[in-house]
Amino acid sequence: MNIFDPYTLPSGSELKNRILMAPMTNFLSNDDGTVSLKELDYYARRAGGVGAVITACANVNAQGKGFDGEIGVDRDELIPGLRKLAASIHEKGSKAILQIYHGGRMCPPHLVPDEETVSASAVAAEREDAPTPREMTSAEIQQTVIDFGEAARRAIEAGFDGVELHGANTYLLQQFFSPHSNRRTDQWGGNVRDRMNFPVAVVESVKNAVNTHANDPFIIGYRLSPEEREEPGITLEDTMQFVDVLSEQGLDYVHVSLMQFSQSSIRNENDDYPVIELITERIGHKVPVMGVGSLYSVEDVKQSLEFVPLVSLGRELLIDPDWVQKAETGEPVRTKMDPDKKDEVVIPEPMWTKIMSVPNWIPVKE
Repeated sequence: MNIFDPYTLPSGSELKNRILMAPMTNFLSNDDGTVSLKELDYYARRAGGVGAVITACANVNAQGKGFDGEIGVDRDELIPGLRKLAASIHEKGSKAILQIYHGGRMCPPHLVPDEETVSASAVAAEREDAPTPREMTSAEIQQTVIDFGEAARRAIEAGFDGVELHGANTYLLQQFFSPHSNRRTDQWGGNVRDRMNFPVAVVESVKNAVNTHANDPFIIGYRLSPEEREEPGITLEDTMQFVDVLSEQGLDYVHVSLMQFSQSSIRNENDDYPVIELITERIGHKVPVMGVGSLYSVEDVKQSLEFVPLVSLGRELLIDPDWVQKAETGEPVRTKMDPDKKDEVVIPEPMWTKIMSVPNWIPVKE
């Protein structure tokens, strides 16, 4: 299929092409969670070519803030700034999707109330100096489910076209699904099906908010990481059962978070079958599957669209904000970051220093 074919999502919302901007942390918001001018410029530079921009993650409550310079969607007073963000994306001709999340045990203590991180269970992440979180009470869990719905309401009031629930990359939704971080014995934990109860409740809460507050088709996507390296950890077998359930939730897409689009299992070296194909074969007839991961060239994207209807580009749009427009006109796209183009690509500080300092995260022109 062609990159530039339009695509109608299950909600009725239409994307003008098959490419979305992937959500990426940018550290550009103000300390109080309000949208900054630098952030507006950063997104406006990348909007226009893509069918939709998925923003960096926005925390749904104060306990869920996981990054310095993170955008917030946890209070009504943030709506005016969020409205400017949606408008800056719309002005260029792309749809705007707000990624909403809670960082759980991955939040730095200095960013959360009383420096107390929370999670499904009191189990620390397997990383250096990781704090042990406090196990959430049943009341806190139920309030967080409500908070996701309220975040969706604010996104609607701010003029966004949709939300993406961030259930990937080790944050709270994933922490409830993971047997590593969820050791609960109540309704929110237990076997693989019971560990889905929190994410499914969050999806339900968001759907209710959309049914109540949205007048136009409103996109609801879900992003997941298909495996964890930890023992015990999420296996592909777990994820197949999870996507079966997600495919019945009336979502607009399932976004599979991978470093390499065609990578195989990270838990089983003998399994060389691409994870994205496994998931698409399992649920692609019920819900659109979106792929991502190191699709730098136009040819890479064309090949990936043989397996999935939608792809998101992250690092590629950092390197070349005009990737989609160039692909359409046949002009060569940049596939390595040129340090001399910092101003042209509009990556302000502190984001520039942070992304350039992560070894091997972004290809750099010598």
